[in-house]
Amino acid sequence: MRITYIGHATLLLEIGGVTLLTDPNFDPKLGKILPRVSAPGIALEKLPRLDAILLTHAHADHLSFDSLERLPRKIPLFAPPVIARWLRRLGFDHAVELAPGETAHLGDVTIHAAAATHRGNRYGYDRWRSDANMYLLDASETIFFAGDTALVADTHHLVERVLWKKGRELDLALLPIGYAPWWKPGFRNGHLTHEDALTLFEKLRARVLVPYHWGTFRHVTSTAHDAIRRLRERLESHHLSDAVRIVEPGESLELHPPSPAR
Repeated sequence: MRITYIGHATLLLEIGGVTLLTDPNFDPKLGKILPRVSAPGIALEKLPRLDAILLTHAHADHLSFDSLERLPRKIPLFAPPVIARWLRRLGFDHAVELAPGETAHLGDVTIHAAAATHRGNRYGYDRWRSDANMYLLDASETIFFAGDTALVADTHHLVERVLWKKGRELDLALLPIGYAPWWKPGFRNGHLTHEDALTLFEKLRARVLVPYHWGTFRHVTSTAHDAIRRLRERLESHHLSDAVRIVEPGESLELHPPSPAR
């Protein structure tokens, strides 16, 4: 299993013989205003052959129409149903509906979807388009990709239902980290702070955590590195620090199956 951090929520996942791209955004700016502070870890035209794209929700930092226009159309683009239908109306005929509780199969990989706690509509008026997914990739190894979500009582239930009840454990948790100043208390209603991500990591019982959603775009209320700087500081004394892998944009992590117990 190999993970490459391209930037923000765009990761290249190689698992079970298939290659997937998450929430592709290769834009130089976010919303034509907020500049990208690091180039994509892999240029879009340098990507390897893809088998599918996973899209979690419609926010501009996760759904770039320009990036989708430049990516292959002969592979499935999995998305929440309301987003998939919208994309098909816009000409992206390869958009496939994957609702919470549903699964899709891609070679030896099963893709499980669950609802994220995040209002993902793109514009202020389109709240009917607010659905957001989380995904669990299940092969001989497993990856949980959270998209954007808050830490709530059932955030881990997809992993519990699919893996724990079968006596299995999660290998890799891909979790977003964010930062908002004290005067933005609503941030955690739909996002994870670095502390929330560590708490969720522990609840998921995963072997390894890779944080994302940092180091890419400058935001209005924070810099691109506020969250990762706080996470690094917290890891100096956290009991799970050895299991956290901070992958810089452009870097890859190869994760091998655990050695069998003797």
